[in-house]
Amino acid sequence: MNPAPLLDPDEAALETAVRWASQGEAVTVATVVATFGTAPRPVGSVAFFRGDGVQVGSVSGGCVEDDLAEAIRAGQIARPALRHYGVDQADAVRWGLPCGGRLSIALEPAVPQAHLAEWRQRLAAGRLVRRTVRLGTPPLLDDTPAPGTAADFFAWPDGFSATYGPRHRLLVVGANQISAALVPMAALLGYRITLCDPRPEARVAWAELQAGGAPGIAGTVPLADMPDDVVQAFCPDPRSAIVALSHDLKLDDLALLEALRSPAFYVGALGSKRSQALRRARLMEHFAFSEAELSRLHGPIGLPINSRTPAEIAVAIAADLVATARGTPEQSAGTAPAEGADMAPAPYPTALCGLRS
Repeated sequence: MNPAPLLDPDEAALETAVRWASQGEAVTVATVVATFGTAPRPVGSVAFFRGDGVQVGSVSGGCVEDDLAEAIRAGQIARPALRHYGVDQADAVRWGLPCGGRLSIALEPAVPQAHLAEWRQRLAAGRLVRRTVRLGTPPLLDDTPAPGTAADFFAWPDGFSATYGPRHRLLVVGANQISAALVPMAALLGYRITLCDPRPEARVAWAELQAGGAPGIAGTVPLADMPDDVVQAFCPDPRSAIVALSHDLKLDDLALLEALRSPAFYVGALGSKRSQALRRARLMEHFAFSEAELSRLHGPIGLPINSRTPAEIAVAIAADLVATARGTPEQSAGTAPAEGADMAPAPYPTALCGLRS
């Protein structure tokens, strides 16, 4: 089960764009509307530019942003426009696009502050948002009714529609050294994080880690409720991940009882292959879990990178979250994606011939 959709405007970038607009700055929204080959960013990726060319967000990983910034500084984008990059091999080399990739970027100058603020508010409220842009009319926002009921991206001769999802969420059961390494990694990946551990001694140890300056965990305080109650209150959805890292069978199993029958796209548990086999047998015998339900469990958790230390285990878990969320074709519970697996290219923008730079 993969979360859908996977278009995630950088929340901090969108927040910055709202602030710029509220200060009277003209904000240009740049959106990747078509790609071909190994493009740096998928369709729907967004960057925001101030009038002086200062940029937040990304549409190409740095390949073409300087050109966009220069065009905006020079006042060349006075109306909605489409810019093509990598139209031939020489152009691709010029812009640093990998493997001959091509992309087209829609530019919307002077997007209203109210539109940017509403976009931010809907995502912050955990809602799926469809953003529709047509030439000559203001951009529109509306909610999609449920995950997976609308395609992420459509293009027409006179515009496009992109569906964006709220940030992923991660529930971590167990406050320990592995969690202390995973929490900042997941935060960098854009997850909202909830931590749970009902054991008083574990919460005291976590507070000591915070007092000792462990990086990236200062604002994360473990909930003291039992894991099954926390999972229920967490209300997992298709953009949620749940990892059981307490290494206490009672606590981890309590979390899994609720997590494995939830819509969460990722459920994982710490433990060796032997302990995972015993866990599966226990869940089947005493709680009537089916093979299909248990097949969702990533256990042993994380990609198999021969990790040993808490930080290495956290890296393996974070990588597995990325692989599963991105839905590589070969990815299944506890299985690494094939080496070099890449995103399927979207068509080059024949449908967007009505947009001109």
